Amino acid sequence: MAGAETWSIGPAGEAVTSDGGLVPLLGRAGGAEPGERVVTAPVVCRHCDWNRFEVAAGECYCEGCCLPLGIEDGDVVPGAPMWRLVPSGARLPPVREAPLTAADMVRCPAGHDLFEVGVAYALAGDGGVRRLSVGLRCPLDGASRLYVDNARVVPRACCP
Repeated sequence: MAGAETWSIGPAGEAVTSDGGLVPLLGRAGGAEPGERVVTAPVVCRHCDWNRFEVAAGECYCEGCCLPLGIEDGDVVPGAPMWRLVPSGARLPPVREAPLTAADMVRCPAGHDLFEVGVAYALAGDGGVRRLSVGLRCPLDGASRLYVDNARVVPRACCP
């Protein structure tokens, strides 16, 4: 499998498929361990129902309302407890606490900075999230890549 920083070029357009081509991309991420099942889905902002995101510093921010999805802390999976991500082979995107700059933004090879986002998460038998993968797809040119590749999910008590 290609590394998480390798872009694949696919068909461009708003409605290539119902999932924007993200589900097949995420299907190539890490598989399920015995006793786990993998849930894969495109992401829509739960606050404003928008499906385009800017990506920077380990997080995806909704273009519609500017709120983060919760990749780093577990908010991206409804009902999941707070978590932190631990690399499972592929390195994680860099996280930055200070104000973000234009240099922190992820861009596709053509320079676009808005993406459709999809997630795949492995659920254990008890329903807890064990691993997470996040895929990005540029709707303008079809470029896609894994942003987070099969990171381990480690529960955390509450706040950083």
